[in-house]
Amino acid sequence: MGTSSGLIHHYFDSMDDVLAAAFEEAAGADLTRTERAMGESSGAAERLSTFFASYTRTDYGAFQVWLDAWAEASRRPALGATSRRFNVAWQKLIATTIMDGIADGTFVCNDPDAAAWRVLSLLDGLNLQLAAHPGVIDNDVVFDWAMTAMESEVGLPIGSLVRPTAQGSDTPAT
Repeated sequence: MGTSSGLIHHYFDSMDDVLAAAFEEAAGADLTRTERAMGESSGAAERLSTFFASYTRTDYGAFQVWLDAWAEASRRPALGATSRRFNVAWQKLIATTIMDGIADGTFVCNDPDAAAWRVLSLLDGLNLQLAAHPGVIDNDVVFDWAMTAMESEVGLPIGSLVRPTAQGSDTPAT
């Protein structure tokens, strides 16, 4: 890190705390970028499309940070707590957007929280494949599968959600 261990220990009690703080910075920046891009979208359907474009990306190094955090989360309590908090924040971002779509009559969904967890879990699993096994599946396929799953979850005809043209397509997120 280019500094002394004494300086690090001045600010952090343990390596777990260092890792949690680093993950906080990376995951927080990703979430903020996605929230900002979604805020520039109009309507719940467009916000979901923007979310998926942000979450499925070509920068697999950003997802590697999540993979590393998940691998360490059970052994490092501070990192585990930070990882859980951000996982819940991503899920809530989807669930809130689904609820907005229900409220305006765009979506039909009996359980937005469960739908959000199912789709987020699918995305995480597919992004894991992209990061760990490049070339096995394509980024565009991941986007299409995730969008199709979301459309099914919210009662939209397949093909209703489309990839945004410019905003967020390569924005790293989790």
